Amino acid sequence: MKPTRQQVLLLLLILLTVPLWGFRFIGRDNGFDLGNSLVPQAEIHAGGPAKDGIPAIDRPLWIAAADATFLDNDARVLGLDYRGKQRAYPIQIMNWHEIVNDTVAGKRVLITFCPLCGTGMAFEVAAADEVEGFGVSGLLYNSDMLLYDRSTDSLWSQIEGKAISGPRVAEHLQQIPLQVTSWADWRRRYPATRVLSRKTGYSRDYDRDPYAGYSSSSSTYFPVPKVDPRYHPKEQVIGLMLDGQARVWPFAELSKLSSPVTDRFAGRSLLIHFDAANRSARISDSDGRLLPATTGFWFAWMAFHPGSSVYQAGSSGKTR
Repeated sequence: MKPTRQQVLLLLLILLTVPLWGFRFIGRDNGFDLGNSLVPQAEIHAGGPAKDGIPAIDRPLWIAAADATFLDNDARVLGLDYRGKQRAYPIQIMNWHEIVNDTVAGKRVLITFCPLCGTGMAFEVAAADEVEGFGVSGLLYNSDMLLYDRSTDSLWSQIEGKAISGPRVAEHLQQIPLQVTSWADWRRRYPATRVLSRKTGYSRDYDRDPYAGYSSSSSTYFPVPKVDPRYHPKEQVIGLMLDGQARVWPFAELSKLSSPVTDRFAGRSLLIHFDAANRSARISDSDGRLLPATTGFWFAWMAFHPGSSVYQAGSSGKTR
């Protein structure tokens, strides 16, 4: 099949931004065994870099908020508030690494970011993965990153948090809350936060966004079987899975209402906290506990959850 213009442009972008040692063309599967894949193998695409061509950060270094002078107020960060500790992972760093294998308050955690889906997600790490951690496979499904565990080479879907091939196929990761917001907002709410340092051990131009313009484009770099036309493909949304059910709240709908928005889903009362100025949202239960919701692009959430109910602003809190 002839590659699309967007795919050609992405390959050129990668060639200009990823060192050549990141390329080892060993087949469209990057050397992974897809024999027991839960998804059609034809829908798994090689993104360009080889396995580990986008290097995960395994030894993160931390600095105080006051020392993070490289961050402007509107810089985007992934914010983690976990076991009484707060961490900020600048997206300008995550764009180039996608995974941080971290330890917070003595517990191993996995921080992930897929630039093509806009999805930042965090997971608790099972005992089997505490030593080896996870890496970037260089493969994508529904334009979303596939990570792999280094202990078995199983491939994992980020958005589903599930192994889709390999010895651990069908296993799930335990998602934990991770917020996507501005540096000014995160620093204001958590002044004692630590910040991921640019001293990653790799030479990257963290001042340059390799995906500039992508979030406003209606195109995706890699195929997605179906794009729901109700919103712009890159409309920001926050989605939640509860008891096997999916619901998504588009920012376009939340922006019509005063925050917090009260909703009921899967038999539970929820509060959706939306901050238009900082383009961020988070979801808590009736007791104020933050839930493991996912912020990302509309096309990405619906690609994995096509039957998701969609919140619609209105006096009755309609869904559609």
